[in-house]
Amino acid sequence: MDSSHTDSTPHIRTLYGRRQGKKLRAHQQGLLDTLLHRLCVPVAHSLDPADHQRPLDLATLFGRAMPGGYWLEVGFGAGEHLAWQAEHHRDVGLIGCEPYINGVAKALAHVERLALDNVRIHDNDARFVMAALQPRSLSRAFVLFPDPWPKARHHKRRFVCRDNLDRLATLMVSGAELRLATDDPSYLPWMVEHACLHPAFEWLAENPRDWRVRPDDWPPTRYERKMLAGRTPTFLRLRRC
Repeated sequence: MDSSHTDSTPHIRTLYGRRQGKKLRAHQQGLLDTLLHRLCVPVAHSLDPADHQRPLDLATLFGRAMPGGYWLEVGFGAGEHLAWQAEHHRDVGLIGCEPYINGVAKALAHVERLALDNVRIHDNDARFVMAALQPRSLSRAFVLFPDPWPKARHHKRRFVCRDNLDRLATLMVSGAELRLATDDPSYLPWMVEHACLHPAFEWLAENPRDWRVRPDDWPPTRYERKMLAGRTPTFLRLRRC
Protein backbone atom coordinates (compact mmCIF):
# COMPACT_ATOMS: atom_id res chain seq x y z
CA MET A 1 0.00 0.00 0.00
CA ASP A 2 1.30 3.46 -0.88
CA SER A 3 1.28 5.93 1.98
CA SER A 4 1.88 9.61 2.49
CA HIS A 5 4.18 8.67 5.35
CA THR A 6 7.88 8.09 4.82
CA ASP A 7 10.17 5.64 6.54
CA SER A 8 11.43 8.53 8.68
CA THR A 9 7.99 9.48 10.00
CA PRO A 10 7.93 8.90 13.79
CA HIS A 11 6.15 5.70 14.86
CA ILE A 12 5.08 4.86 11.27
CA ARG A 13 6.94 2.69 8.79
CA THR A 14 5.53 2.92 5.28
CA LEU A 15 2.82 0.42 4.39
CA TYR A 16 3.30 -0.78 0.85
CA GLY A 17 0.91 -2.18 -1.76
CA ARG A 18 -2.28 -1.08 -3.48
CA ARG A 19 -4.95 0.75 -1.53
CA GLN A 20 -7.71 0.25 -4.12
CA GLY A 21 -8.17 -1.67 -7.36
CA LYS A 22 -11.01 -1.51 -9.83
CA LYS A 23 -14.00 0.73 -9.25
CA LEU A 24 -16.41 -0.56 -6.62
CA ARG A 25 -19.98 -1.48 -7.45
CA ALA A 26 -22.70 0.67 -5.92
CA HIS A 27 -23.60 -1.91 -3.27
CA GLN A 28 -19.96 -2.37 -2.30
CA GLN A 29 -19.54 1.38 -1.90
CA GLY A 30 -22.72 1.45 0.15
CA LEU A 31 -21.29 -1.17 2.51
CA LEU A 32 -18.17 0.93 2.97
CA ASP A 33 -20.29 4.00 3.69
CA THR A 34 -22.59 2.30 6.18
CA LEU A 35 -21.58 -1.12 7.50
CA LEU A 36 -17.88 -0.35 7.78
CA HIS A 37 -18.73 2.72 9.84
CA ARG A 38 -20.53 0.48 12.34
CA LEU A 39 -17.86 -2.23 12.41
CA CYS A 40 -14.67 -0.17 12.29
CA VAL A 41 -12.05 -0.41 15.02
CA PRO A 42 -11.38 3.07 16.48
CA VAL A 43 -7.60 3.34 16.77
CA ALA A 44 -5.01 6.05 16.23
CA HIS A 45 -2.78 5.66 13.18
CA SER A 46 0.32 5.10 15.26
CA LEU A 47 2.58 2.17 16.05
CA ASP A 48 3.39 3.52 19.50
CA PRO A 49 1.07 2.19 22.24
CA ALA A 50 1.66 5.45 24.13
CA ASP A 51 -0.13 7.36 21.37
CA HIS A 52 -3.36 5.45 22.00
CA GLN A 53 -5.23 7.30 24.74
CA ARG A 54 -6.48 4.05 26.21
CA PRO A 55 -6.11 0.39 25.22
CA LEU A 56 -8.95 -1.11 23.23
CA ASP A 57 -11.63 -2.61 25.45
CA LEU A 58 -12.70 -5.58 23.36
CA ALA A 59 -15.91 -6.24 25.26
CA THR A 60 -16.94 -2.67 24.51
CA LEU A 61 -15.82 -2.97 20.88
CA PHE A 62 -18.06 -6.01 20.34
CA GLY A 63 -20.87 -4.81 22.57
CA ARG A 64 -20.47 -7.77 24.89
CA ALA A 65 -17.84 -10.07 26.33
CA MET A 66 -17.10 -12.92 23.92
CA PRO A 67 -16.83 -16.21 25.83
CA GLY A 68 -14.73 -17.80 23.09
CA GLY A 69 -12.13 -15.04 23.27
CA TYR A 70 -10.81 -12.68 20.60
CA TRP A 71 -8.97 -13.49 17.38
CA LEU A 72 -7.01 -11.27 15.00
CA GLU A 73 -6.52 -11.80 11.26
CA VAL A 74 -3.80 -9.74 9.59
CA GLY A 75 -4.44 -9.17 5.89
CA PHE A 76 -7.75 -10.99 5.31
CA GLY A 77 -7.80 -10.48 1.53
CA ALA A 78 -11.40 -10.84 0.36
CA GLY A 79 -12.55 -12.03 3.78
CA GLU A 80 -13.49 -15.65 3.02
CA HIS A 81 -11.40 -17.08 5.84
CA LEU A 82 -12.46 -14.35 8.26
CA ALA A 83 -16.14 -14.91 7.51
CA TRP A 84 -15.84 -18.71 7.74
CA GLN A 85 -14.20 -18.51 11.16
CA ALA A 86 -16.79 -16.00 12.38
CA GLU A 87 -19.68 -18.13 11.12
CA HIS A 88 -18.33 -21.29 12.74
CA HIS A 89 -17.25 -19.61 16.00
CA ARG A 90 -20.10 -17.29 16.93
CA ASP A 91 -18.80 -17.03 20.49
CA VAL A 92 -15.50 -15.54 19.30
CA GLY A 93 -14.90 -11.89 18.47
CA LEU A 94 -12.83 -11.56 15.30
CA ILE A 95 -10.90 -8.46 14.28
CA GLY A 96 -9.89 -8.42 10.64
CA CYS A 97 -7.31 -6.00 9.24
CA GLU A 98 -6.94 -5.27 5.53
CA PRO A 99 -5.83 -2.02 3.84
CA TYR A 100 -7.03 -3.04 0.36
CA ILE A 101 -10.44 -1.40 0.05
CA ASN A 102 -11.79 -3.82 -2.56
CA GLY A 103 -11.05 -6.69 -0.19
CA VAL A 104 -12.72 -4.84 2.67
CA ALA A 105 -15.85 -4.37 0.56
CA LYS A 106 -15.96 -8.09 -0.23
CA ALA A 107 -15.51 -8.99 3.42
CA LEU A 108 -18.36 -6.67 4.38
CA ALA A 109 -20.56 -8.46 1.85
CA HIS A 110 -19.82 -11.75 3.64
CA VAL A 111 -20.64 -10.15 6.98
CA GLU A 112 -23.95 -8.85 5.63
CA ARG A 113 -24.91 -12.11 3.90
CA LEU A 114 -24.15 -14.27 6.94
CA ALA A 115 -25.49 -11.77 9.50
CA LEU A 116 -22.23 -11.87 11.43
CA ASP A 117 -22.29 -9.76 14.57
CA ASN A 118 -18.93 -10.99 15.86
CA VAL A 119 -16.66 -9.30 13.28
CA ARG A 120 -14.94 -5.94 13.46
CA ILE A 121 -12.92 -4.44 10.60
CA HIS A 122 -9.85 -2.22 10.42
CA ASP A 123 -9.20 -0.94 6.90
CA ASN A 124 -5.61 0.12 7.43
CA ASP A 125 -2.34 -1.12 8.89
CA ALA A 126 -2.86 -4.06 11.28
CA ARG A 127 -0.02 -2.76 13.42
CA PHE A 128 -2.17 0.20 14.47
CA VAL A 129 -4.63 -2.26 16.02
CA MET A 130 -1.79 -4.26 17.54
CA ALA A 131 -0.49 -1.09 19.18
CA ALA A 132 -3.90 -0.37 20.72
CA LEU A 133 -4.70 -3.85 22.04
CA GLN A 134 -4.11 -4.76 25.65
CA PRO A 135 -1.47 -7.37 26.53
CA ARG A 136 -2.78 -10.94 26.73
CA SER A 137 -6.01 -10.08 24.94
CA LEU A 138 -5.84 -12.48 21.97
CA SER A 139 -6.37 -16.23 21.95
CA ARG A 140 -5.58 -16.72 18.24
CA ALA A 141 -3.97 -14.81 15.38
CA PHE A 142 -3.76 -15.48 11.65
CA VAL A 143 -1.23 -14.24 9.08
CA LEU A 144 -2.19 -16.15 5.94
CA PHE A 145 -0.33 -15.75 2.65
CA PRO A 146 1.15 -12.32 3.37
CA ASP A 147 2.95 -10.52 0.57
CA PRO A 148 6.32 -12.31 0.31
CA TRP A 149 8.29 -9.33 -0.99
CA PRO A 150 10.74 -11.74 -2.67
CA LYS A 151 13.49 -9.24 -3.56
CA ALA A 152 16.15 -9.11 -0.87
CA ARG A 153 16.04 -5.32 -0.67
CA HIS A 154 12.33 -5.56 0.17
CA HIS A 155 12.58 -8.15 2.94
CA LYS A 156 12.26 -5.39 5.54
CA ARG A 157 8.67 -4.96 4.32
CA ARG A 158 7.67 -8.49 5.32
CA PHE A 159 5.07 -8.62 8.06
CA VAL A 160 6.62 -11.68 9.68
CA CYS A 161 9.55 -10.07 11.45
CA ARG A 162 10.92 -9.88 14.96
CA ASP A 163 9.20 -6.60 15.88
CA ASN A 164 5.73 -7.79 14.86
CA LEU A 165 6.21 -11.22 16.41
CA ASP A 166 7.38 -9.65 19.65
CA ARG A 167 4.23 -7.52 19.71
CA LEU A 168 1.99 -10.51 18.93
CA ALA A 169 3.68 -12.44 21.72
CA THR A 170 2.78 -9.63 24.11
CA LEU A 171 -0.83 -9.62 22.94
CA MET A 172 -1.45 -13.37 23.00
CA VAL A 173 -2.38 -15.35 26.10
CA SER A 174 -0.37 -18.38 27.09
CA GLY A 175 -1.47 -21.30 24.92
CA ALA A 176 -2.86 -19.03 22.19
CA GLU A 177 -2.35 -20.20 18.62
CA LEU A 178 -0.60 -18.32 15.82
CA ARG A 179 -1.32 -19.58 12.30
CA LEU A 180 0.87 -18.69 9.35
CA ALA A 181 0.73 -19.76 5.71
CA THR A 182 2.76 -19.09 2.59
CA ASP A 183 3.14 -20.44 -0.93
CA ASP A 184 6.40 -18.61 -1.58
CA PRO A 185 9.55 -20.77 -1.38
CA SER A 186 11.67 -17.83 -0.22
CA TYR A 187 9.26 -16.78 2.53
CA LEU A 188 8.97 -20.24 4.09
CA PRO A 189 12.52 -20.44 5.52
CA TRP A 190 12.11 -16.82 6.63
CA MET A 191 8.95 -17.74 8.53
CA VAL A 192 10.65 -20.72 10.13
CA GLU A 193 13.63 -18.62 11.18
CA HIS A 194 11.61 -15.72 12.53
CA ALA A 195 8.43 -17.37 13.86
CA CYS A 196 9.06 -21.05 14.48
CA LEU A 197 12.36 -20.28 16.19
CA HIS A 198 11.02 -17.28 18.11
CA PRO A 199 11.51 -17.89 21.85
CA ALA A 200 7.90 -16.96 22.68
CA PHE A 201 6.36 -19.52 20.31
CA GLU A 202 6.43 -23.29 20.02
CA TRP A 203 6.05 -24.84 16.58
CA LEU A 204 3.37 -27.52 16.84
CA ALA A 205 4.53 -29.70 13.93
CA GLU A 206 5.32 -33.31 14.81
CA ASN A 207 5.76 -34.64 11.27
CA PRO A 208 5.80 -33.29 7.67
CA ARG A 209 2.06 -33.83 7.29
CA ASP A 210 1.47 -31.12 9.90
CA TRP A 211 2.77 -28.38 7.59
CA ARG A 212 1.84 -29.94 4.26
CA VAL A 213 -1.84 -30.69 4.90
CA ARG A 214 -4.40 -28.00 5.63
CA PRO A 215 -6.14 -28.42 9.02
CA ASP A 216 -9.88 -29.12 8.80
CA ASP A 217 -10.76 -25.75 10.34
CA TRP A 218 -8.56 -23.84 7.91
CA PRO A 219 -10.80 -23.18 4.88
CA PRO A 220 -9.28 -22.42 1.45
CA THR A 221 -9.80 -19.01 -0.09
CA ARG A 222 -10.30 -17.87 -3.66
CA TYR A 223 -6.74 -16.58 -3.63
CA GLU A 224 -5.47 -20.08 -2.98
CA ARG A 225 -7.64 -21.69 -5.62
CA LYS A 226 -6.62 -19.07 -8.18
CA MET A 227 -2.99 -18.41 -7.36
CA LEU A 228 -1.63 -21.64 -5.94
CA ALA A 229 -1.97 -23.73 -9.10
CA GLY A 230 1.35 -25.53 -9.38
CA ARG A 231 2.60 -24.13 -6.08
CA THR A 232 2.80 -25.86 -2.72
CA PRO A 233 1.32 -24.05 0.28
CA THR A 234 2.73 -24.54 3.75
CA PHE A 235 0.63 -24.25 6.90
CA LEU A 236 2.34 -23.41 10.19
CA ARG A 237 0.73 -23.63 13.61
CA LEU A 238 2.50 -22.21 16.64
CA ARG A 239 1.56 -21.95 20.28
CA ARG A 240 2.33 -19.04 22.58
CA CYS A 241 4.55 -20.45 25.30
